[in-house]
Amino acid sequence: MSDKGNNSPISGEEGSAKREVSAGLMQYSPENLMPFGPVHPALHEPEYFKLILEGEVIVDAIPRIGFVHRGIERAAQDRTWIKNIYLFERICGICSFAHSLSYVQAIEGILQFEVPKRARYIRVIVAELERIHSHMLWLGLVGYWTGFDTLFMWIWKDREHVLDLIEAITGNRVHKSYNTISGVRKDLPENISEPIKREMAYIQDRIRYYRDLVSREETLVVRTRGIGKIDAETARKLCPVGPLLRSTGIARDVRTEDPYAAYDEIVPEVKTSSQGDVASLLTLRADEVLESCRLILLALEKMPSGPTKLTAPRSVPKGENAFHVEAPRGELFYYIRSPGGITPERVKIRTPTMANVLTATSMLKGYTLADVPVVLTGMDPCFGCMDRISVFEVDKEKQWSVRGEDLRQYGISHYKTKKL
Repeated sequence: MSDKGNNSPISGEEGSAKREVSAGLMQYSPENLMPFGPVHPALHEPEYFKLILEGEVIVDAIPRIGFVHRGIERAAQDRTWIKNIYLFERICGICSFAHSLSYVQAIEGILQFEVPKRARYIRVIVAELERIHSHMLWLGLVGYWTGFDTLFMWIWKDREHVLDLIEAITGNRVHKSYNTISGVRKDLPENISEPIKREMAYIQDRIRYYRDLVSREETLVVRTRGIGKIDAETARKLCPVGPLLRSTGIARDVRTEDPYAAYDEIVPEVKTSSQGDVASLLTLRADEVLESCRLILLALEKMPSGPTKLTAPRSVPKGENAFHVEAPRGELFYYIRSPGGITPERVKIRTPTMANVLTATSMLKGYTLADVPVVLTGMDPCFGCMDRISVFEVDKEKQWSVRGEDLRQYGISHYKTKKL
């Protein structure tokens, strides 16, 4: 049993001091191992964490990724540049616009296209709407996993206002299918300005209320304050991105450090916190929602006239390029290589969850098994867009391929012999 009291072991003012546990001094035995996942009520996507426990306290956490690897990078090599826009949006339903935006801007770099200014402003509006709905989704989920279901229901109801705006602009609520090479597929709808202004005023009012609520509501305070705490030094070693990094006081944001779209003219104010726990992530994301509302209204006010796209060729010349954007979860990388033709030779993607998963395992150490869902939710994981598979070629001259049935049979035989 833990010696930290009957309530959540690390909470309130006393919880700021994280228990120091030396994993290296402990001889692990089967009794110390606790599998978390790959199928677990707290994980909406399958992922496996091997937790090493001392009583109820976690002294180490070892991730095992790859359960929902979908082979999207390989599939892209058989599709045209345009078809891949819609494929990459399927990597993540929550930040689909960020994926397509990074991809098309990497292509635009090879083509050396100057995207119309109006299209760049529209990209900012949709990107920030996506950030708002992603952050509100996350805020609701933290309420759910801490036992505050009312917060979950309130926030998700208000999030519908944002999704309705996204649908009005793009035609879709989840996979927007709005970006295209050299701009956006269509202009903003007529008379959309007033609905946007009205809904932004509503969201700002609600988020201010939620920000105050999460900082004083006892259920949330006990379950999040001092939980999953990391400092700036740990963050620099493990290199997390997005709100997880900014919660340690490090003000890094792709939108300001390497502006894209119209962020050179619509400049965000980077929000940070210094506590580095799940509670600070709650207030930080609320602050980022308010900032996104401000950016949307500013982009709407300064919106230039003109075309929203150019005529792009079906074939992309030989070359390579990399691009990154600030997705809701953090820095998202796309690398593409064109052989000269209508399909890419290689597309490589580094998602925010891939950058954050090691930090999340560090955040678990010293806390209890009951804190795992809250801490993992704190990093806002998307395992489907993170998972990868590695192939090691022992004989480089041997040509081989893996069929779906081969992979299924391998999985069956593998788990018959392997102990979790």
